[in-house]
Amino acid sequence: MTGSRFLLVSNPACIAFADVPELSPSQWRDALITSSGRLAALFHEPQSSATRLYAVVAFRATGKLGVITTVVDGSYPALTPDLPQAHLFEREIFEASGVVPTGHPGLKPVRYPHTTEPGVTDYFAVEGEEIHEVAVGPVHAGVIEPGHFRFQCHGENVLHLEISLGYQHRGVEKALIGGPNSRTIHYMETLAGDTSIGHATAYCQAHEALSSVAAPARAQAIRAVALELERMANHAGDLGALAGDVAFLPTASFCGRLRGDILNMTALICGSRFGRGLIRPGGVLFDIDADMARALLERLALTTKDLRGAVSLLWDAPSVLARFEDTGIVSKDLCETLGLVGPAARACGVPLDTRSDFPSGMYRFRQPAVATWPDGDVFARAFVRWMEIQESARFIEEQIQNLPSGPVTAAPAPLAPGSCAVSLVEGWRGEICHVAITGDDGRIAAYKIVDPSFHNWTGLAMALRKQQISDFPLINKSFNLSYCGHDL
Repeated sequence: MTGSRFLLVSNPACIAFADVPELSPSQWRDALITSSGRLAALFHEPQSSATRLYAVVAFRATGKLGVITTVVDGSYPALTPDLPQAHLFEREIFEASGVVPTGHPGLKPVRYPHTTEPGVTDYFAVEGEEIHEVAVGPVHAGVIEPGHFRFQCHGENVLHLEISLGYQHRGVEKALIGGPNSRTIHYMETLAGDTSIGHATAYCQAHEALSSVAAPARAQAIRAVALELERMANHAGDLGALAGDVAFLPTASFCGRLRGDILNMTALICGSRFGRGLIRPGGVLFDIDADMARALLERLALTTKDLRGAVSLLWDAPSVLARFEDTGIVSKDLCETLGLVGPAARACGVPLDTRSDFPSGMYRFRQPAVATWPDGDVFARAFVRWMEIQESARFIEEQIQNLPSGPVTAAPAPLAPGSCAVSLVEGWRGEICHVAITGDDGRIAAYKIVDPSFHNWTGLAMALRKQQISDFPLINKSFNLSYCGHDL
């Protein structure tokens, strides 16, 4: 089916809440499980005597986003048996609201079950001779955020991996209610520190849609430059980290330095290596003048050349390829069933990319080529990153050489009351989704953030099946998912 029962909008978009179709729970479920789209967001909003559920579906074929809602009282028929993409979303709704998705095959809290007594867990267990468990975390030996990984193993082979996150209980989404205020943008820039540009852009697009303010063309170009620099920096860092995990030190050492060089390009624009303070509703706070443009282009050319030399060493080393190839495979069918996004999906041969599928800002006029690889293994996830680095470099060069003239900011305006805005951005990990709902006073009444990691953690668990447990660090790094982006 198409999106006939959905309110179809472009990205980003502002819609009157009264226009969102409200279906019965059974109609709502049927619309979602029979749609031809992918579940971008599913969340709840408490009401006086019931709970309202919202769903945002991305229809890639048409470039439209579909929005529908329903009201449930205590329970509803689970989507997950027929729509596995919903499994974490439904567990999250259950955890936060107590609303039961009846028939959910694995209903338990998504995050650390802090409502139970200390030490009480409900982990999946494999039984049989010589089966053993290996528990890692939540406290780790390195500088890493808390996360618990429990492996069910037979010898060295992993039969099942269960991932428990959310030990920080950050409460960011709740803190956004009643805004926007002076702290709102700072929450956005620290949702996931390595994705400051991506999340700030998604928020600003939603804010601008709700206030009917258009960021000037020059500001949109600078936002795109910053977003692609963020992608390049993190992909370069990941390639170096992957090299380090297989003890290939030449690429590991080079990429660590080159990641810093790319971050310094962002700092040249706005003074922050992570781009904080650059993007604001209505545009950007820093311009790129002629001298800065020349410096950026010179640095970009030199860094790209050095990256090409450092990364080519990976593909020429048989010892690296032996570790990367056929390790941590996720099939294309499983990728689509689970709803993976970003490089993790493109490495399975699934050409999802918000920049081309649901373009916004400067991407309405020019999109980097979508990089895919069919094998779904560590090599594919690494090589997709390398192809994206090269595409991002070409895109940045083109944007800097052709910056539109004019201002870089537009005057702010109040948010429309009783409205809903949906904003998608292709962050370096994949699709970022922000949904903002305003009350009658024009303030934020509900805000949902879906970091790409939320879609992809289950993909990591599946990639470990039938693998040796010693390959976990490598497979984990090939996904490089966010802990804090999951714990909102």
